[in-house]
Amino acid sequence: MFTRYTVDITRMVAEENNIDIWFQSAVHWATERSTNSSYKIPPDCPPDVQKGECHVNFIRKSQCSFSWDWGPSFPTQGIWKDVRIEAYNVFHLDYISFLSVFDEASQWGVVIDSLFDVITKDPLPGYVIVKILDLKIDETHKLVLMPGQQEFKMTLNISQNSTVNLWWPNGYGPQNSYDLAIKFLFDGDYYVEKTSKIYFRSVELVEEPVQGSPGLSFYIKINQVPIFLKGSNWIPVDSFQDKITSNQLSNLLLSVTDANMNILRVWGGGIYESDEFYTMCDELGIMVWQDFMFACALYPTESWFMETVREEVVHQVRRLRSHPSIIVWSGNNENEAAMADNWFSIPKDMKNMYEEDYQTLYIKTIREVLLRMDATRPFISSSPTNGKESVLEHWLAKNPYDNHYGDTHYYNYMTDCWDWKSYPKPRLASEYGFQSWPSLATLAKVSDPSDWHYTSNFSSHRQHHSSGNEQMLFQASLHYPKPLNRDPIKEFQYTLYLTQVMQAQCVKLQTEFYRRSMKEVVNGLGHTMGALYWQLNDIWQAPSWSSIEYGGKWKMLHYYAKHFFAPVTTSAFEDQDVLHIYGVSDLAKTIYVQLEIKVYRWNSLVPVCEHLTEELVFSANTSQIYSEFIPELLRRCQNSTRENSVVIFSLLNQGLPYSPMNWHYLSSLKDAEGLLNPNITVSITEEKMGFGFYLVTSAVAPFVWLDVWDIRGRFSDNGFLLVERTKTVYFYPLVSTTVEQLQKSLHVTTLRDIY
Repeated sequence: MFTRYTVDITRMVAEENNIDIWFQSAVHWATERSTNSSYKIPPDCPPDVQKGECHVNFIRKSQCSFSWDWGPSFPTQGIWKDVRIEAYNVFHLDYISFLSVFDEASQWGVVIDSLFDVITKDPLPGYVIVKILDLKIDETHKLVLMPGQQEFKMTLNISQNSTVNLWWPNGYGPQNSYDLAIKFLFDGDYYVEKTSKIYFRSVELVEEPVQGSPGLSFYIKINQVPIFLKGSNWIPVDSFQDKITSNQLSNLLLSVTDANMNILRVWGGGIYESDEFYTMCDELGIMVWQDFMFACALYPTESWFMETVREEVVHQVRRLRSHPSIIVWSGNNENEAAMADNWFSIPKDMKNMYEEDYQTLYIKTIREVLLRMDATRPFISSSPTNGKESVLEHWLAKNPYDNHYGDTHYYNYMTDCWDWKSYPKPRLASEYGFQSWPSLATLAKVSDPSDWHYTSNFSSHRQHHSSGNEQMLFQASLHYPKPLNRDPIKEFQYTLYLTQVMQAQCVKLQTEFYRRSMKEVVNGLGHTMGALYWQLNDIWQAPSWSSIEYGGKWKMLHYYAKHFFAPVTTSAFEDQDVLHIYGVSDLAKTIYVQLEIKVYRWNSLVPVCEHLTEELVFSANTSQIYSEFIPELLRRCQNSTRENSVVIFSLLNQGLPYSPMNWHYLSSLKDAEGLLNPNITVSITEEKMGFGFYLVTSAVAPFVWLDVWDIRGRFSDNGFLLVERTKTVYFYPLVSTTVEQLQKSLHVTTLRDIY
C-alpha cells in the first residue's frame, strides 16, 4: 500500500492488450504470513471490543484498517492510486525533490536530487538549467547520465547578498515561497521540464540541559526561533481513501489553522498522506510530525518484510522530503513504550530477540535509509520517546514516559480532569485526550430512532474502546448533572451534548496546564514546549477522542481549541484556596495589557464585582499575572459563595479585548446554586460573509451550544459561557442555505436544559 510499483512491460505489449490484476484477501495473506513466521510476533489480534481482524503487523497496509479503538475493521484491497502506462526510448525522470539547506556559514542553498531511468546503451550527455528568478538564479551545468538507474544530485548556493524570505509556521509569519524551474536537456533534443515551489526554512530539535531540572529539553526551533507546538493528531480521513475530496481536506486543514494550531502529527497507524495534503500544509503553515507507519505492535524482520520496508521508506522520503511542513520523522507510534511496559507479555528469555528486531527495523533500516536521504530534519525513533536518553539506552529506554526527557502520551479517564495536579508535566505532550460522542445529526446518517439510546446495541457496537461509554459518563458525573428527560430521544441527545461538554472542558484544562508550563520548572519538571491532543478528525460516525466529527462538523472541543490555542490567552487554576491567573503569549513582541476580572452570580447578568489591574508587560512567555485568596475574593464580591458564582477574566489593550474571554468555575456545575433557565431567543439575519445569530438571554448560561443539524458550516464561537444579555455569533456556511432553513434547523442547548 505504501510503495510505488513500476513494472517493465516492454516485452509483453501487443497491438491489443488486456490487463488482469488478481488480489488475494489481505486478511488471509496476513494470517498466512503469520503462520509461516519462525516465531510469534505479537499482537495476534486486536481486543474483542474492536471487532477487528488479526495479524495486521504482517502486512504493509494501513494498520487501523483491521480495526482500532476509534475505527471500524474495513481491510481494503485493490489499487488505491492512479495507474498509468508511460513510454520512453531514452530516459525517464522517476523522482525529483528540492531541499533547502542552511549551512554553518549562514548561507542558504537548494539541494536538487533526481533519479533517472536511462535506457540508452551509451552515456547520455546533457545540461541542467535551473532558474529561481526572484533570487537571481539562472544557472546551466553539464551532466552525463550513465545507463540504468542514475541519481543526479546538485546544490545551488544562494548569494548572501540575496534576501531570502523564509517559510514560517502558522502564527509566526508568512509561508514565503519561490518559483523554481528546472530543465534537463540531452543530446538529440530530448528534455524534461519541472516547476515547483521552493521554501526556505531550517528546523532543529533542541535537547539540552534545562536550568533547575535534571534531564534534557525537547523542543523545535524553526529558523532558529523556539516554537511552542500547538495542535493535534491526524488519522485517516476515511476508511476508503478514494472517497476523500479536495474540499474535505481543505475544510479539515483550514479548521486546523482557524483553531490557531500550527502542527499536526500524522499518526503511525494510518497512511502516508496524499501529495495534496502536504501541499496544503505547506501553504497554510501547518507543521507535520511524520510517523512512519508502524503502531502499537511488534513486527517481523525476515528478509521479505525488511525489503518491502526499505522500498517503502525510500519511496516515501523521495516523495515527501520537498515539503517544508514536515519538521520531524518518527519511527513508530508507541512501540518503544510497548517494549518497556511489556504490553505483549513477552517471555524473559525472548526479550533480547525482540529488542534486536526493534533495532533492526527502526534503527538499522529506517533510520539508516532516512539519514542517507534526508539529513535536514530530526529523526526520533518512536513516540513517546526519551530522545537522546533513549539513544543512550540502545534506543529502548526503560521508561519512555520519563517527563524529564522527550515527549509523552498520557490518558487517565478515572481521575478528575479538573484536578491540574493529576497531569504529568512533560517536556512535550504529544498525545492526551478524552472521548465524546458526535452530534445526533451525524449519527442519524447511519442509524434510526430505535438506536438512539446510550445503552442500545448501536451505541455499544460503535464504541471500540473498552468501557468507553461508561468512562465518559463517569467523568461527566464528577461535575455535571445527569441528563433527565421523559423523551428517551431527547435524553440521548442531551447525553451526547454532555459528553462534548465534558471533553471540551477536560482538554481545555489540560492544554492550559501545558501552556502555563512553557517556561516554568517546578520540582524539576516543566519547560513544556508542545501540546498535541488526541485526535483531530474521525474516520466514521462513532464516539472517539476527536474534536471534529466525521463529515467535518466541529465538536465543542474544537471551538474551545480556538481559544486555548490563541496567540495571546489566559488560564486560571487554584491551589490551597488561592486563585492564580496566568497570561500566555506566543508573540515575538512585547505586549502591554490589563487583566479584567469579573465575578458573576449564576442568577444575575450583572457582575457583583469587577477589577482591572494596572498595565502588565510581558513578552513571548508565560507568567503569573494575578493571585488572590478565594475566600477574600468572595467576601469582597458581596459575600458570594463558591456555589453561586463564577469568575470571568480576559486581557484588554486600550480598553478593547486582546484575548478570548475565559472563566474559572469555583465549584462543580452540579452543585451550582441559582442556575436559571436562560430562555435564550435567537434571531438570524443574512450578512455579507455569512449569517448573524443574535442571542438574547434572561440569565447566565454555561455551555451554550448552537446546532443547525446537518447544514455544513461553522460558527464564530460555540459552547460558550454567556454572561451578558446579548451576544452576536456568526455562522459561515459551507453550502448554500437561507435564513429560513437555519431558523428551522436551529436548536439551542445549555447545561440547564438537560435536567
